[in-house]
Amino acid sequence: MAGRIPQAFIDDLVARSDIVEVIGARVPLKKSGREYKACCPFHAEKTPSFWVSPDKQFYHCFGCGAHGTVIGFLMQYEKLEFPDAVAELAQRAGLELPREAQGPRDGGGADLHDLMGRVARFFAQNLSDDARARDYLARRGIDAATAAKFSLGYAPDSWNALLNRFGANPEERRRLLQAGLVIEREPKAGERQPGYYDRFRDRLMFPIRDARGRVIAFGGRVIDAGEPKYLNSPETVLFHKGRELYGLYEARQAHADFKRLMIVEGYMDVVRLHQAGVTYAVATLGTATTQEHLNKVFRMTGEVVFCFDGDRAGRQAAWRALENALPLARDGREFKFLFLPEGHDPDTLVAAEGREAFEARLAGALPLSEYLVRHLAEETDGDHVDGRAKLAALARPLFARIPDGIYRELLADRLAAQIRMPAARLKALLVAADAARPQRASQAGAPRHDAGGEPRPVGGGRWRAGRGNLLSQAIRLLLQHPGAAAAVPDAGLLDSVDRAGVGVLKELLEQAAAMANPTTAALLERWRERPEHARLVELALGETLVPDPGAAGRELAMAVAKLVEEYGPRRRMGELLRKDADTGLNSEEKRELTELLQALKRPRPA
Repeated sequence: MAGRIPQAFIDDLVARSDIVEVIGARVPLKKSGREYKACCPFHAEKTPSFWVSPDKQFYHCFGCGAHGTVIGFLMQYEKLEFPDAVAELAQRAGLELPREAQGPRDGGGADLHDLMGRVARFFAQNLSDDARARDYLARRGIDAATAAKFSLGYAPDSWNALLNRFGANPEERRRLLQAGLVIEREPKAGERQPGYYDRFRDRLMFPIRDARGRVIAFGGRVIDAGEPKYLNSPETVLFHKGRELYGLYEARQAHADFKRLMIVEGYMDVVRLHQAGVTYAVATLGTATTQEHLNKVFRMTGEVVFCFDGDRAGRQAAWRALENALPLARDGREFKFLFLPEGHDPDTLVAAEGREAFEARLAGALPLSEYLVRHLAEETDGDHVDGRAKLAALARPLFARIPDGIYRELLADRLAAQIRMPAARLKALLVAADAARPQRASQAGAPRHDAGGEPRPVGGGRWRAGRGNLLSQAIRLLLQHPGAAAAVPDAGLLDSVDRAGVGVLKELLEQAAAMANPTTAALLERWRERPEHARLVELALGETLVPDPGAAGRELAMAVAKLVEEYGPRRRMGELLRKDADTGLNSEEKRELTELLQALKRPRPA
């Protein structure tokens, strides 16, 4: 998606979409009172714990905790990125995406995705017509069905095959350049305009597809000798190699759910593994595995296996992958490293020994923690104090990149065993070194309290259950009855409230007031990427305080008024008056008390 999707469009889309209809088309729902239930599609269970609320337009599983709006369901079930889930819902609802959110288009309105699709079909036809290219695939053990599954093709040995087919005029040639299919050259003598030539020539072509199956780029491999061995599309408005994984679309087509994803290095590795039945293999696109890649993968599975050749280059690539993975290593996620025998890559090994033997090797894959410790141990001499001290020094910056949590604690225990040092002492040293650094981005600037004004739990613990305090009750009322916001015409009254988390209530009131048809789902969707989202979901799904919408408005207005009364200027004024009577006030406190007294004398806005 080229641009940001306007929030108003998302609100309207969520309001128009029926979550029961969307989920019911994929999961057999059974009506139960005012809601619908089913066995959860996200974990194995025999007794239904998955509930869909048509009133809140929200789903929640009391077994595994999966929850979300209609957009979140498509992202989780169909393994779509947020923009693609929005695009699919918009198409279903008969809505056109706003221009700023649409895919890149040229001045004539021809979609670049359409052009890439036509080029992919052109390459595929060339493959069927070229005996030499077909023979090459046969020698590599790729059958016709697999070639068709991946839409493999062949770029003719020509400088202008694409130009002649798709570049009849300057505008079409400009589109080919924009898509990265041709390269611009300097004008020759007598030419008034720059010329172009085909980027891919005499290569086996691998179309790279996005989550919706649209071709966004190509990888090309030489058939005989030649350099470079692999040639990829450049970065374009459609394609960013640090975000995309080759074979992910095909893997999603083969699996409704993933136990794991395996990341390999080459296009041919992915194709050959899929043909052998290892249909959860994907590959990076000429770059190291990035955190964007891993974030995308962890939206689909909790286990990632990096599979590398056993040579020096493979081990260097594995270490780069480990370094990029460290900030994402946390409880509930598994990173494993599988090294193949020297002289083999996944393509040749699975061809030689078959799927079962290849997958049996996964039992010997090293967990990230073990690989990290073994790699550092190889760099040092553990028989001597100096070597063990060096290992600790090498581990310190790596350890500091891992988020707080159980995983970090257990890694410290493993390092301590390797260094032959008491675990508590090593942890103290590592934590002391960590404390000397600037705060992590995830911690720096983070609020000390979250929605509802209750302390943020340490280590990801659960919020305490129950009705909660006055602020929690107000937020719950608003989330369960968003229309109640109309009963609070001035959310600005909350500006005077000295209460952690009150800003969340004010923002929710303002958001609901700005919507033509506020719903629970639309409000929660706005907080999807924010740290308060999980707490807001819990409040929305909690006990219904007031069933009647009209009464909810009155209750919400009373709660806001009570917050202003208890935590507004009067509370601070009382604190200052008590201090003045006991010990006296300094000059700043006297000025503050005077301002509060004057503010209370002013009439409130209507």
